[in-house]
Amino acid sequence: MMWMARRSSGVAAIAVCMTALASVALAVGEIGDSDATTAHGIAMHGEPLLGPDFTHFDYVNPAAPKGGTVTMSTTGGYDTFNPFIVKGTPAVGMGLILQTLMVSSLDEAFTYYGSLAETVTVPEDRGWVIFALNPEARWHDGVPITAEDVVWTFNVLTGQGRPFYRAYYADVSSVEALDERTVKFTFGGSVNLELPLIMGQLVVLPKHYWEGRDFGSTTLEPPLGSGPYRIADFDPGRSITYERVEDWWGADLPVNRGRFNYDRITYEYYRDQDVLFEAFKSGEFDIRLENKALNWARGYDISAVESGQIVRDAVPDADAQPMQGWAFNTRREIFADPLVREALSYLFDFEWLNRNIFFDLYARTDSYFDNSELAATGLPQGEELAILERYRGRVPDAVFEAEFRPPATDGSGSIRGNLRTALRLLREAGWETSGGVLTNAATGRPFEFEILLSSNTMERVALPFVRNLERAGIEASIRVVDASQYVNRLDSYDFEMVVLVRQQSLSPGNEQREFWGSAVADVPGGRNLMGIADPVIDELIDLVIAAPDRESLIARTRALDRVLLWGHYVIPQYHGPDTWIAYWDRFGRPPAPPRYGGPQSLTNWWVDPDRAAALVAAGGPER
Repeated sequence: MMWMARRSSGVAAIAVCMTALASVALAVGEIGDSDATTAHGIAMHGEPLLGPDFTHFDYVNPAAPKGGTVTMSTTGGYDTFNPFIVKGTPAVGMGLILQTLMVSSLDEAFTYYGSLAETVTVPEDRGWVIFALNPEARWHDGVPITAEDVVWTFNVLTGQGRPFYRAYYADVSSVEALDERTVKFTFGGSVNLELPLIMGQLVVLPKHYWEGRDFGSTTLEPPLGSGPYRIADFDPGRSITYERVEDWWGADLPVNRGRFNYDRITYEYYRDQDVLFEAFKSGEFDIRLENKALNWARGYDISAVESGQIVRDAVPDADAQPMQGWAFNTRREIFADPLVREALSYLFDFEWLNRNIFFDLYARTDSYFDNSELAATGLPQGEELAILERYRGRVPDAVFEAEFRPPATDGSGSIRGNLRTALRLLREAGWETSGGVLTNAATGRPFEFEILLSSNTMERVALPFVRNLERAGIEASIRVVDASQYVNRLDSYDFEMVVLVRQQSLSPGNEQREFWGSAVADVPGGRNLMGIADPVIDELIDLVIAAPDRESLIARTRALDRVLLWGHYVIPQYHGPDTWIAYWDRFGRPPAPPRYGGPQSLTNWWVDPDRAAALVAAGGPER
């Protein structure tokens, strides 16, 4: 439900949060539709929580001081400042220089308020949307932002951008500039009530800047933007620094007040997560979202934590938890059969991992929408059951007969029962064991595949899985490649198994087509990594998109979740119940985090001069 740049790690997710950057109303008569309404914001269902006179979001400090520097981190490297195309690996944080038409509230499931767009106008059926741009909106070179910029952006993203944009905007039948500051999107196809909000997410690019350049090519020329920051300095593949635009036109908009408080934001690149972690402890960067249980349990036993120079915080997370799991490339014959995929799920021993490696800090993931009301639980009932009944015979019988739960063990390391089940399923799928090697009964080909990783962090998770696969006569190898090669191989679907991390919105919709839709299954650079091509799933996605109210959205999403789970496209792994965050104590934070997004909303923080001085006096890092 948001504009995203390339693949996301924990730090990239921060960048995405930083991307989100608030009324000259059009009279209804000017639009020519008597049931149209014009407002400062729009909610997917119901009305926006904040009225037209709101001055700032409740989860910020509107008086937060500006100034100071924050240093962040990521792994890998980058070779382009164009995050919108398949080519290249873009620098993290590029969303800081750009703006979207509207900005989401992190206190609401799916509500947007004006940013570049001052107002939004929609008819009752949401068959179109009109945005009136703020007359003060300017690019960093002082040129006004116009409706033509919006039209050009839409056309270039759907024409030359990543496949995501073509799928996400598939139901837009036309876009036109009604005048210099007014742009209209008209929708076709089936009912799609979220499309006005989706178009509010559109990141707008400067037509006059890009027209003389090749949008389809990678570039290390800092592009023109309109956001709170611009690129100040960079060392390709190693670091990038953004500086706050002092005269930024949008600084006093209600959606921006109290945010974007740092004068400079620097991202340092590290070879891998282990090096990065040691760099944090030595003070090379300021804030770390911890994603490794071993580190959280034992890695912070250092003097800087004992003295309070480094603060650790575990914040309960109200967001839907991402589906993280071993993802099968079903385009490969070896994983085309769901029985094979189900069999392998019995060989992943989460309980042993959690006890012996994760210090019992993780919970098993059992939904694509875990930790939310959207997750399928129990047996289908009510509207969900009525929907699924349409597909009886076209979906696994288990959809109706059992609650999905990943295979479990007692945590002892003994998987005899699971191994017997796995071998039975493999025999049903046409595989047999000969001399301790699992082979295809028809071709004699041994069962071999590669697990592709982008970081050695996941090796300790993969190795026990590989050992259990060996017990079934399966030879699985692990290959760790650099970030650039990893992205290229995913974009071309040149893998057999990878780790999927798919974060979901609390109001799912059009993006589901890009995640699981048949139309993008074989489009290079897409996000349907598993290659799912199932007409039932396509129809369920359409139902989710057309949900008329929140209750129907929940029922339809649960039906989609249930069919995806029983398709065994992923072996679910785990998630943490809290967001783990550690930081050098030089920051001020709002008293309460937003309902959704929690401490990842780092643009709400600020450098506290007194804390920063005390930290330096105590021997901590100085920026």
